[in-house]
Parts: sequence; structure tokens; C-alpha cells
Amino acid sequence: MPFPTLVVQGGTVILPDRLLEAGAIICREGRIAAIGPASDLKFPADARVIDASGGYISPGFVDQHVHGALGCDFMDGDADSVRTAIRGHTRHGTTSIFPTTTTGTPAQIAVMLDVCEEVQREWKPGDHARLAGVHLYGPYFASDKIGAHPRGYERNPDPTEYLAAFERGIVKVATCAAELPGAEAFYREAVHAGCLATCGHSNASWTEMLRAYHAGMRHVDHFWCAMSNVRSVRDRFREPMQGSMAEFVIMYPEMSTEVIADGCHLAPELLEFAYRMKGARRLCLVTDANRALDMPPGEYLIGPRDTGERLISDGKVGRMPDGTGLASSIVGMDHMVRTMVSQTSAGVLDSVRMASLTPAERTGVDREVGSLEIGKLADVLVLSADLHVQRVFTSGVECERS
Repeated sequence: MPFPTLVVQGGTVILPDRLLEAGAIICREGRIAAIGPASDLKFPADARVIDASGGYISPGFVDQHVHGALGCDFMDGDADSVRTAIRGHTRHGTTSIFPTTTTGTPAQIAVMLDVCEEVQREWKPGDHARLAGVHLYGPYFASDKIGAHPRGYERNPDPTEYLAAFERGIVKVATCAAELPGAEAFYREAVHAGCLATCGHSNASWTEMLRAYHAGMRHVDHFWCAMSNVRSVRDRFREPMQGSMAEFVIMYPEMSTEVIADGCHLAPELLEFAYRMKGARRLCLVTDANRALDMPPGEYLIGPRDTGERLISDGKVGRMPDGTGLASSIVGMDHMVRTMVSQTSAGVLDSVRMASLTPAERTGVDREVGSLEIGKLADVLVLSADLHVQRVFTSGVECERS
């Protein structure tokens, strides 16, 4: 397809290492061709010029942990549902997305991979966020850490199942609870397949985390949520008390993690603690959003539409029907960025990095996306001065946000 020449100017450009006031970017053939002060750049005569109106010119966001939107879950099993959910996140600034599995049957997960491959294959710039890969999240969860996911489908890692998934090439993030039998083999194969190997929905001890680390695990899903702590590990092993996932992530600088910064899952001091302990290069923002994003309050399902688990959206967050806990978020990545800016010391530069370049680096797609740099794909956002999404471009082509 022909790509329009695009200029975005009239705002502060968010670069990987600094904010460039009164900046501009020029995009040609779907990629970034020039960046600098607007006064120093010569705009092509045939360019479409977009005015940021004093706001921000930002890289598109990268969401590596997300389940759905607009009434659809990525596990619903059809391509239209996948596209609808992706469009829901595109309007909130996500331009690269990793649809994420829940627990489910082997057949349900295989179908999810099938339809994601179809959507990825048929995607065109301007349709919606690009499907950068799949996050194989469920079903390898610990039975006592299932959280809001469909119950009865959690299981130990099965090489027949996960090797077939890895061979497809679309899986880029792969999760397994570290204490499960076969977890170390899972991590080794995930790394061999080019995946970010992660531990999640786990009650793992320090010793189990260390074995996982030696097998290639380098990331922990949604910090403090559905993960072990010193008390829960003590309940497993008694005395002496042992370290948990939390201490392990903090201790090892190579480990990364993620937070759901929706203002409901974690208090400001926990967001600040995670930011200070891991820094913007090892802390990712994720939405972990379910199908209730941009939908009215009410009852929804997380997971497949035929076997999903009930959740309640109160308009702010997803909740377990019995009131025992939260059930993922219902807001987009722009909300996560605003929360980090308003509730922590991260500031705009680092908050945007944690929503873009850091997850791109961790998932291995940073050569093409995640930051505004010459030669990268022109995935660009125009944000207002208060960080609300105004316009979204993928490969320099504008996406509709209706």
C-alpha cells in the first residue's frame, strides 16, 4: 500500500532519553525519517501536516499483557472478536499488542492462536494496533493462584502442547508458575523459541525462582498480584521463613516486572516502590484489561465466552463476583501512563518509556517499535497536554478511534 508522507509538529516530542520541546517528526514510507526542532526541519511539500496543539508527540504504546476490550476476549475464538478488542486498545494509544491467553482447554488455546495468526496476517497499517505476538499466559498456573481466571483448566506444563505453540512462531511471551513440575523445561524451550519467559500466577519460593532463573526466566507478571510473598511461602514450607517472588525480583537486576497502574490494583506507594526499585528500564506498564474496557458497568466473563469466569465491572475496575478480590483492569494504557505521572515521581519521560520502549525491549520488538527513532516504524501518538490520546498512527497511517 502507498504510505503518506507525514509530519507531526507543534508539540513536545517524547524521545527515549529526553523531551524535545517545539519538536517535529517526519515520516516517509511508514517509517520515521527525521526528528528535531521544528525550526530546523524542512517539511516535504507533499506532507500531511498534523498539529499537536501544544501537547505531546509520543511513541505508540506496547501492551504485553492484555485480555480484551469492547465486550470481546482474545479467547473468544474468532477473528472479529480479536480485531474488536484490539481496536478498543488502539483508541487508548496501544499500537503494538500481545493478545494474552487465559486458562482454557488445549483446543481453546489452539484456536486462539489460529485466529491471532489470521489477524496478524491480514493486518494493514491504519486498521488498528499491530498484533506483535501472543502472550501464552494461561494455562500453566498454580492451583492456589488462579485469581480471576476460569477454574478447572489450570494444569502443569505439557511439552506436547507448548512446543506446538512455540513452533508457530507467534508466541513471544510465555508464562508458567515456577513451582510446577516441568517448569524449568518450559522456560528453556520458551527462551529457545525467542520468547520472554515469565513467572506468573505462582506461589513460588526463592529456591524455585532461582531454578527458574537458571532456566531462562527473566520476568514476573503483574507485581503483587497473584504472586507469592513471604507469608504464603511460609504456609507451604513452614520455618525458617523464605524469600518469595517479590524479593527475588527486587534482588536480581536482570529481572523485570510489570504493574497495573489503574489506580485500583496498587496504591501510589506501591507504584512508587516498584518504580524506584526496578527503574524505567525494568518496569513495564500493562493493562491486563478484560472485555469490560469501554463497556458499561455490569457482569462480564474473563476467558472464552462459553467457559469464562464471571466478573463484575463497577466502571472503575473488574471485581470477583464474591467480593474477594479484583479481576483485572477495565482501562487502557493511556490511563496507566496518567496514573504513573500523577501518583509517582516517574514523570512523563519515564512513564511513557514504561508503556512503550521497555515492553518493546523485553519482548524483543524494539528494533522496529517502542520509541521515536529514525528508521523505526512510524507508530506515533498525538497526546494532549494532560496525556489524553488525540490521534493514533501505525506505520504513519492514522487509525480511526471511533
